[in-house]
Amino acid sequence: MFIKSNVMYVYSFEKLETWQKARIFRKEIYLLTKKFPKEEIFGLTSQVKRSVSSISDCLAEGSSRITAKDQAHFASMAYASAIETINHLIGAHDLEYISDDDYYAFRLKLEELTNKINALRTAILNRA
Repeated sequence: MFIKSNVMYVYSFEKLETWQKARIFRKEIYLLTKKFPKEEIFGLTSQVKRSVSSISDCLAEGSSRITAKDQAHFASMAYASAIETINHLIGAHDLEYISDDDYYAFRLKLEELTNKINALRTAILNRA
């Protein structure tokens, strides 16, 4: 499912399916962290929100870079942020902040997203 609006795309990253999926994933993670204990607001909650936001941030910033090498670098950083996010989800699962079902569902979504990021990076490098 993609977030749709009547607003015309202004920036190229908004057209990227990978960025759209990262945007939706960020929203889902933010909603998930509402289940975390309040004492984690400046700990794990903050960390997972920062790392998941960094995925779409890097994709957006990379789209503005002129060279394919720079664009691919930002795709690599988006991938790294996705891996950081899964590490935080593992921690949240270990601490029983999220259920087994949520954990596995988010892992699957993240696996799809990381595959798309890798495909985007490869496409960028192949057109260079």
